[in-house]
Amino acid sequence: MGLFSSSKPKAIFPWKNIESIQMLDELVSLTQDNAVLIFKHSTRCSISMMALTRFESEWDLNISNCDLYFLDLIAYRDISNKISEITGVIHQSPQVIVLRKGEVLYEESHNSISARDIKKEVNS
Repeated sequence: MGLFSSSKPKAIFPWKNIESIQMLDELVSLTQDNAVLIFKHSTRCSISMMALTRFESEWDLNISNCDLYFLDLIAYRDISNKISEITGVIHQSPQVIVLRKGEVLYEESHNSISARDIKKEVNS
C-alpha cells in the first residue's frame, strides 16, 4: 500500500453510458417510472474528475428509484446539446441533471453537485 492508497476497495459504479440520441430519447421516456440522473463529464477536466469522484464516493448505491447515466462530453457533445434542448438547462461541465416524469427535478454543476441533496429530491 502506498501513502495515499486506500485499504477499502472502490465499488464498481453502475453507470449506464449514453452513446446515442436514440438512447437519450429512451432514457427520457424511462423517467415516467423512475428518476433518471445524468452525469455530464469532461474527460479532459480535472475539476470534472474531482466532482465525479466525490459524487461516486457519496452516492448510496442502494437507492433503487434512480437510474444512473453517464455522458462523456468529449465524445458525445451532440448528445449534451440535445440534453440542453430537451431540459432547458444550459450546458455546463461537470453537471448533474435529474429528471422525473420528463421534468427537471435537480440540476447543479461543479462543486455544487451534492449526492445528499439529490437523494432528498429523489426520495421526496
